[in-house]
Amino acid sequence: MSSRRRLGARWRRHRPLRTRLAVAASAAVALVAVGVCTAAFFVLRFELYHQLDLNLTQSATLAIQQNRGAAPGVLAGECRYLAAPACAQVVPADPADDPAKPYLLPVSPPVREVATGERRPYSTNITLPDGEPARMLTTPFGGSNSLQVALRSDTVRKGVSQAAWLMGGVGAAGVLLAGALGYWVSRTGLAPVARLTATAEHIAATRDPSHRIELPPGPPDKEDEVTRLATSFNTMLGELEQSVTAQRRLVADASHELRTPLTALRTNAELLARAERLTAAQRERASAALGRQIREVSVLVNDLIDLARDEEPVPLLEEVALAPLLTHTVDTARAHWPITPFRLELVDASVTLPGVPSRLARLISNLLDNAAKFSPPGAPVEVTLSAGELTVRDHGPGIAEADLPYVFDRFYRAEQARALPGSGLGLAMARQIARAHGAALTVERAAGGGAQFRLTLPRR
Repeated sequence: MSSRRRLGARWRRHRPLRTRLAVAASAAVALVAVGVCTAAFFVLRFELYHQLDLNLTQSATLAIQQNRGAAPGVLAGECRYLAAPACAQVVPADPADDPAKPYLLPVSPPVREVATGERRPYSTNITLPDGEPARMLTTPFGGSNSLQVALRSDTVRKGVSQAAWLMGGVGAAGVLLAGALGYWVSRTGLAPVARLTATAEHIAATRDPSHRIELPPGPPDKEDEVTRLATSFNTMLGELEQSVTAQRRLVADASHELRTPLTALRTNAELLARAERLTAAQRERASAALGRQIREVSVLVNDLIDLARDEEPVPLLEEVALAPLLTHTVDTARAHWPITPFRLELVDASVTLPGVPSRLARLISNLLDNAAKFSPPGAPVEVTLSAGELTVRDHGPGIAEADLPYVFDRFYRAEQARALPGSGLGLAMARQIARAHGAALTVERAAGGGAQFRLTLPRR
């Protein structure tokens, strides 16, 4: 990379985007303005000299018609005056034929070449003997002679000079206007970006994602790129705010749920530390309570870890037959809830689902535990597997209409469930596992009382 390129890259790296955009826009407009002024100057200059050349051509034609057969020498020498007619002279091809009287106009070798026919007629700028500028046309005269016709070009040169100053002033004004427009364009075009940057810096400083970027009014289908960027940023802030809120709620709920079992663990541990003061039966009860509470805390911590990831692990999937998995899970639930009868009906025992058997068993087990927990003693829990869905129904008090939207939220527990064991994570875990397997888990009030959970399997 050359030093010039390195310098340009260093300048771009150390200048803000607004400055770079202003310089780029100003340079583009200034380049166009200077280019237009330059082109206009050359066009005007060409037209002025072209008009003068037309006058010289007319004067030459008139001189040829009026002086046919004239000898070499000066024909008219009044062009030393600004308003005088064109001065003219005849020049022979051979210098030996030049007249004794000196020429008024300069004679150069190309003039002799025009006389011999070796060169085409041409026009050129000259200076008269008195130092005044003139325009001269050299054209064949006949008989190996050439005719030189000249007119004063003071007016044309003055017009060209005035045009140069005028175009230079217009170009300078265009450059200044380009700078102002470039600044305005950069300031106006980057205003949403500046607001976005200020919002991002404010959020970084305050750690408060509740702020939003103000969007201009208008239909969404007519938004420009910057407005769409601001809209996307606001959407991202909304998702971030929800995530932060959920994280804070998770931490608060987890600390609340862990406080009770940890307090019980500490109490039983301190009680067992004074085992010499307890009877054998008391020691056995304290030890059993300690083991049970350790298991509850372990389950709660594992659920928190799984839910905090907000996604399922991605092990190798296999085609899981739901009928034997459901039968095994129901048998395990019968052993865990001996006073609750479980009725299993396999309408379609051939149903399979790509997934992880252990996670699917966890989903079904959570649904069965929830149904058994709310079922009165002796009331059955009905489990039905059909071709497209799995339903689990209990005959308990059911779910209030106000609680239905929050059943699958983490740590949510209805009023009638606050006195029952559990942490409020089982149904949230079940829904997460269902979504990971492409299934939909819903709940509804069952006809005749109770709640019915419906796991809709994905279409194959």
